[in-house]
Formats: sequence, structure tokens, C-alpha cells
Amino acid sequence: MYEDKLKKLLNEYKTGELDENELFRLLKLMPFEDLGWVSLDHHRAIRSGYPEVIYCAGKTPEQVAIIAEKLISAGNSSIMATRADISHFEAVQKLVPDAVYHGAARMITVCRSVSEAPALPVCVVTAGTSDIPVAEEAAVTAEQLGNRIERVYDVGVAGIHRLFARLDTISSAGVVIVIAGMEGALASVIGGLVDIPIIAVPTSVGYGANFNGLTPLLAMLNSCAAGVGVVNIDNGFGAGWMASRINRMVLR
Repeated sequence: MYEDKLKKLLNEYKTGELDENELFRLLKLMPFEDLGWVSLDHHRAIRSGYPEVIYCAGKTPEQVAIIAEKLISAGNSSIMATRADISHFEAVQKLVPDAVYHGAARMITVCRSVSEAPALPVCVVTAGTSDIPVAEEAAVTAEQLGNRIERVYDVGVAGIHRLFARLDTISSAGVVIVIAGMEGALASVIGGLVDIPIIAVPTSVGYGANFNGLTPLLAMLNSCAAGVGVVNIDNGFGAGWMASRINRMVLR
């Protein structure tokens, strides 16, 4: 049992068999809660700064609700669930009444404490309105992690004058997330205009030769603009998380 292991570690610390650094190292490796169909990592927040995030696709509403309730019961003040539909949210809300559903982002969040926000916002930019679901996943993720968000939507290269009109907002951010489908050119364009870290997100938006996001993924990976990093296709969550890590480094 976890309680027995914890008592043993604390006793060894009290008797001097473990120093403080070793105790903390061992605590970071435990515990997890085995429910038979899922093993919940209750110490994820200690190791990575945020509790385990629930990926809802492939899980029943009841499974998502149980996981959310267990995470809250373990003392976590904030949780996120991604790729959630309304049935997932309705099940979660029965057990965690203050849960919030973000329809465009397809996310469920609970936020019972607010951390200090970095001075600069994270700017989320899309090429088109069809990219907004992925953009909202990135924005909600970064916001849940304590960042202020600036949204600049529908400024793709087909009407590039729209982008130039918003450059002041984009260039005042700490990190820029650029989300584009089709040929994925927007990340390279912005990379040549600002001196800020850029996280590019290819989306599966586009016609046949877009290959469900493979075309913009390869375009972004082959960008000639410096300072552009790339996450996986439609991975707004990963982009929002990485943007927060970068943006919060100034607080350390």
C-alpha cells in the first residue's frame, strides 16, 4: 500500500537514513493508483508541474468522470481533459460540479487556484477559421497553465495584409503559436517577421493533397525561417503546453 511506503520513507527521513533531497526524489516516483483499467499518476504535478491530463478519445463518459473525480480527490486544484465531447462533460460535472466545458476546444477544465502569470502573453494565430478548434485547444491549455492569451485568427497568406495589421499584437507576445492547414506557409512568414519563439501546428484542414495535415507538417519542418519549432498534426494541446513552458521560464 502507498500509505505504508510513505510511512517507511518518512520514518527513514526522521532517523537520518534519508536526507531531504533523496526523500524528495523518491516521493516524485510515487504513487499511482491502479483501478484495474487505468493507473492514475497522482504525483505528475510534483514531477512536471501539472496533474495528469485526461485524453478522452476512446474513453467512456463514465471512465472520464471517475478519473476526473479521483484526480480532484487526490488534492489537485486544477485538471484538464482533452478531446472531450458533451457527454464526457455531463458525466464529469455530476462528480465535479465546477468543471467547465470549452466546446470549440473540446476540453474540460477545473481551475480552483490561479498561479502568477508571466508578464507577456501567449499569442495564438491561425491561418483560417477552420483552424480555430486546434487553436482553441492550444489557447485553453496555455490559459489553464496560467498564461494570458492573445488570439489573432484568420490572417493566412491568402490575404496577407490582414497579418500585417496585427503584427503589433503578435510581436508583443512572449511566445507565438501559429496554426495552419492547407500548405502551412503562415509559420514561415511569421518566423521571418518577429524575434519571438514560434511553435507551429499543422492542421488536417485542406483538400486531398493536404494528406490530412502531412503537407503542412512537412512544410513547417522544412521552414527556412529560424526559430520555428513544430508539433504534431492537430496537436493544439502540445503546442499550448510547450508555449507555457517557454513563457514561464522568465519567472524562475
